[in-house]
Amino acid sequence: MAVMTSSRPPLNRALAEFGTTIFAEMSALAARTGAINLGQGFPDTDGPEEVREAAVRALRDGRGNQYPPGPGVPELRQAVAGHQARFHGLAYDPDTEVLVTAGATEGIAAAMLGLLEPGDEVIAFEPFYDSYAACIAMAGAVRVPLTLRAPGFRPDLDALRDAITPRTRLLLLNSPHNPTGTVLTREELTAIAALVVEQDLLVVTDEVYEHLTYDTDHVPLAALADRFPGLRERVVTISSAGKTFSFTGWKVGWVTAAPPLVSAVRAAKQYLTYVASGPFQYAVAEALALPDAYFRDFRDGMRRKRDLLAGGLRAAGFEVYQPQGTYFITTDITPFGEKDALAFCRALPERCGVVAVPNSVFYDDPDAGRSQVRFAFCKRDDVLTEAASRLRKAFAG
Repeated sequence: MAVMTSSRPPLNRALAEFGTTIFAEMSALAARTGAINLGQGFPDTDGPEEVREAAVRALRDGRGNQYPPGPGVPELRQAVAGHQARFHGLAYDPDTEVLVTAGATEGIAAAMLGLLEPGDEVIAFEPFYDSYAACIAMAGAVRVPLTLRAPGFRPDLDALRDAITPRTRLLLLNSPHNPTGTVLTREELTAIAALVVEQDLLVVTDEVYEHLTYDTDHVPLAALADRFPGLRERVVTISSAGKTFSFTGWKVGWVTAAPPLVSAVRAAKQYLTYVASGPFQYAVAEALALPDAYFRDFRDGMRRKRDLLAGGLRAAGFEVYQPQGTYFITTDITPFGEKDALAFCRALPERCGVVAVPNSVFYDDPDAGRSQVRFAFCKRDDVLTEAASRLRKAFAG
């Protein structure tokens, strides 16, 4: 009997351009070759023991083992509101202006699905974290990239204004910025805030690296609302526990915004995971109340790791763009006579036993980042030292 097959490909056309993520490819390459994985951004040590024990205690006490409340457990929503007030001077009602999500990635997806209509345009600074493009596509919207160019990776605010059209609905910001490490200045944010209000836009801000800035302070766009009437009603702020507390597998994120925006995001979120990470929500609530010394020491320790790897990369001959934040270093491989970052990264494990990620996959304009390679420094010192040694032997002789 003949088998009937559809003439249409099984994959939704909106996702046809997205294959396996670069992180999955490079992590598989690291596992296959035994190379040091400086590609995917996850720490190789767990976060604070007291936070881990808080999760164990929640499990044993039966807190979160069944479905938690849709918006998140009250203890975490209160802790998120307290965190925003403590570190940024922002006041949010934990009952109506805080939503717990399955990591920041779900928060971004739910925001795109809840706030966008098909055909809406979304401006995002490229290179951008790969889920941005996929989430915009799933919402049926159109991404409009605004390129951050080496060496400074600063936004061109005139180009931002020129990119706005009558179809522009939303600006998707990421600061501290992955992968470049750029942290938007108060002056840049002020100009963006003025433009957002003037042009009647929404803004979704991804601030997961808010506690990892090294040479400047992180300023949330929402913190400028007192200067720009109407801004607070336009900004959706997203963050998570994974990067700040080194428990990336727990997938606990949150959204803070005015009630109508939170309601819109929640309307989409409830049909994604519905709820997640029950016991971990209680643990993260305790983590957010850790003393200031934890956040300071965490930042200082990561700054030291940044400088350790940056020095090793320079010694190996890479051009290094010193990041102001995150735990990634962007480099350029043209000093080696190389121009194709993807080919370079695919060959790197066999060449010297190190895995990195090509920034070119984070651009719509591949030429803008064709020779850029990203390394993660959220690893143990001995791992970073060994990776630097391997790279130096391979490229500097």
